[in-house]
Amino acid sequence: MKPLNVKRMKAIVCTRYGPPDVLQLKEIEKPSPEDDEVLIRVHATTVTAGDCGLRSLKFPLLSQPLVRIGFGFRGPRMKILGQEVAGEIESVGNAVRLLKKGEQVFAWTGFHLGGYAEYTCLREGGVLAVKPVNMSYDEAATLGVGGLEALRLLRKGNVQSGERVLINGAGGSIGTFAVQIAKCYGGEVTGVDSTGKLDMLRSIGADDVIDYTQEDFTKNGQMYDVIFDVIGKSSFSRSIRSLKENGRYLLGNPRLSHMVRGGWVSRRTGKKVIFGGSGQAEDLVMLKELVQEGKTKSVIDRRYPLERIAEAHRYVDTGQKKGNVVITVGA
Repeated sequence: MKPLNVKRMKAIVCTRYGPPDVLQLKEIEKPSPEDDEVLIRVHATTVTAGDCGLRSLKFPLLSQPLVRIGFGFRGPRMKILGQEVAGEIESVGNAVRLLKKGEQVFAWTGFHLGGYAEYTCLREGGVLAVKPVNMSYDEAATLGVGGLEALRLLRKGNVQSGERVLINGAGGSIGTFAVQIAKCYGGEVTGVDSTGKLDMLRSIGADDVIDYTQEDFTKNGQMYDVIFDVIGKSSFSRSIRSLKENGRYLLGNPRLSHMVRGGWVSRRTGKKVIFGGSGQAEDLVMLKELVQEGKTKSVIDRRYPLERIAEAHRYVDTGQKKGNVVITVGA
């Protein structure tokens, strides 16, 4: 018999690396916030390519030992995955001063993960902010990874009005925000992705689109001020050659070899290779302002209930999602 004083919640638990079926719906103990934490009743979370990578451990061989050290050798150390959440604060710790019970928030959970559950605790000083008033929970849940990463790298890339910006992998979680934010900065944006995503890219503001199944942007002779490679699969050397003098190459998913070569390029040429770092709460506030001003919005492909999260992972694994896949957790 379960103790009467222990409150329970539903969560998706991942005990080992593997295919989507390793994700199991369980009833576990509901967390309580520490003094500097807030307890969030999760209304929505997402399935990103990064979540699928952590679940399956499908990373480049050189990266796998580092991932195992950081996240667990036989399976994820943090059994509840999920990096993006939107929900309502149910209670706050004794030392919390800025956030209040009942506030609607969105967040990037960081290495804590924990989004695939009815409740999660996050530090008040973490990467979370009050939800945009013109967004639903489903929409706001997509901001913590996709929106934050796009904003962070484009700001570091110092995109200027009139510059030519190419976004490789423009049809995914990060890419759809990157197209819109680059347009906010005045860029002339080219989006690169597969055939089925091109109309969607035009609808969110891309000035030009390239179907990578038909054309390699690094071989078409076009030059760009900024190339944002979201997925890190284009040729590094040819991408550098496709940059104008003083161009910037932004890497959303850099490999170790990219970091080493990027340092050499940045020191020896006028071109810059930019990667690394993590978003801050201030970045979420800036992103929130862009949303509330109507300058950017979430692109949601599909929604799944928490109970069908394995199905959502299978779909994201196909690489065909347009924008974001959202998991609805609570009403």
